[in-house]
Amino acid sequence: MPGPLDGLRVFDLTRVLAGPTCTQILGDLGADVIKIERPGTGDDTRKWGPPFVKDADGNDTSESGYFLAANRNKRSLTLDFTSEEGQKIARDLVAKSDVLVENFKLGTLEKYGLGYEQVKEINPKLVYCSITGFGHTGPDAHKPGYDFLVQGMGGIMSITGEADGEPLRVGVPLSDLMTGMWAAVSICAALRHREVTGHGQYIDISLLDSTVATLANQGLNYLTSGIVPERIGNTHPNVVPYQVFATADGDIVVAVGNDQQFVRFCEFAGVPELAEDERFKGNEGRVRNRDILIPMLADVMKSKPSSYWLEGLEKISVSCGPINRLDEVFAHPQVQARGMDLKMDHPLAKDGQVRLIGSPIKMSESAVSYRNAPPLLGQHTDEVLADLLSVDDSQRAQLREKGVI
Repeated sequence: MPGPLDGLRVFDLTRVLAGPTCTQILGDLGADVIKIERPGTGDDTRKWGPPFVKDADGNDTSESGYFLAANRNKRSLTLDFTSEEGQKIARDLVAKSDVLVENFKLGTLEKYGLGYEQVKEINPKLVYCSITGFGHTGPDAHKPGYDFLVQGMGGIMSITGEADGEPLRVGVPLSDLMTGMWAAVSICAALRHREVTGHGQYIDISLLDSTVATLANQGLNYLTSGIVPERIGNTHPNVVPYQVFATADGDIVVAVGNDQQFVRFCEFAGVPELAEDERFKGNEGRVRNRDILIPMLADVMKSKPSSYWLEGLEKISVSCGPINRLDEVFAHPQVQARGMDLKMDHPLAKDGQVRLIGSPIKMSESAVSYRNAPPLLGQHTDEVLADLLSVDDSQRAQLREKGVI
């Protein structure tokens, strides 16, 4: 079954996470992603470990778990595009590409003839996506951006953590990941525009913009009220009760999404009178009176073990769930059934395979495909140069001797 982006070629000048997340999504959807890496070193994240993939003898290889996270379905081509010969090869490949994705600092690629205004002269239909920390306009456009920094600047950390604790970043690089997804969405939209008009275009995606967009309901809570949201731990700013509760033997999540669920919850918990209390009948009242209601519910929840609440509340359709460790996540029958624990062949791995996180995209007529495990550094250099640019063995040997590839 063909993927929706089969036949599309992506010239991938990205590294670390935001850009590689974007191009991995495109690769999963069928695109031929050619990942350009520095000869000898490659993407910085190849060395971001431990952990590293173990070989047959149990020793660390050069492939980190971090690199594996965002580089599936790509072909690795080592190329020094700071050299004249490397720039020519890069431009020749761009001429044969549909999409270019890059995440260099503002002005970097222009020095090597690979800026948008330069490459659109050789490929007017090219969709060119630039990912930076702060975008290509505004007073901070020249500054480098990193996920942790932008989680702080973009407001996420100010609303994450306990009320009396320090601001916390999200446990994964949320700004990078969301930026990668926004970039992939934008590229697909630009490809549709090209299909209709015949014209390529330039896309400017930033970590800061993406992080501000991720503020969602909390951002609108501020814009609507003028009141700056504070950190409230695991509670919800707009729905009550919707949080973590301690039980007799652990912690669970209870997410009461409407007034009918609240009635059923109170009846099961043995406190039906709370659902009749005028202060708590509607969600608005529960939000305004959370400081009164939550201690009452917390005392009740502590009286029974987690299994009692999880099994009982599920039977009466009140949303609840465990707080799983990652080993429990990947062993969960639902996660397994949905193909989220993925195995792919890998030449260096101990058992010949590495475990990856599958794509969440499920489509009936154009499913994602898993064709290539995250590549070794330069694994496809000969293949790409020979097939796409007809560079023969002797020419490639000369380029290697010069350090161009």
